[in-house]
Amino acid sequence: MSALGEMEAAEVKIERLSIVCRGRPDIVLPIPFVSNPKSSLFILKEGSRYRLKFSFTVSHNVVSGLNYTNTVWKTGVRVEKTKVMLGTFSPRKDPYTYELEEETTPSGLFARGSYSATTKLVDDDGKAYLDMNYHFEIKKNWPSNNS
Repeated sequence: MSALGEMEAAEVKIERLSIVCRGRPDIVLPIPFVSNPKSSLFILKEGSRYRLKFSFTVSHNVVSGLNYTNTVWKTGVRVEKTKVMLGTFSPRKDPYTYELEEETTPSGLFARGSYSATTKLVDDDGKAYLDMNYHFEIKKNWPSNNS
């Protein structure tokens, strides 16, 4: 196949997806991801600072123009849309780790409650390597357990 100019498509495997909050244990999201619309995947405290951190491997070929997109809704209304160009990555055995800019959860009575979100990792060709829908909550305080 290489003699004909065809190459194997790039493969991106998400190794770890976590939410990092200073002074708290990382919230590690399950991979492979299974959506459950009746329960929250995680709980964040209002006004807390956090970063999304993920590790992934690239194999077979270069993945070009990898983009991260996250869209968040509350009661059916879009409240946030984030799109970040991560870059182009070559195949290698060791995972790449990418940490997004620190953000702050909204605070106040109207910010508390349940949210739904969609997170995607897509390359320039439109191939999706991660496409997950999930629910989370923002509460007044951190949960007492380690979730």
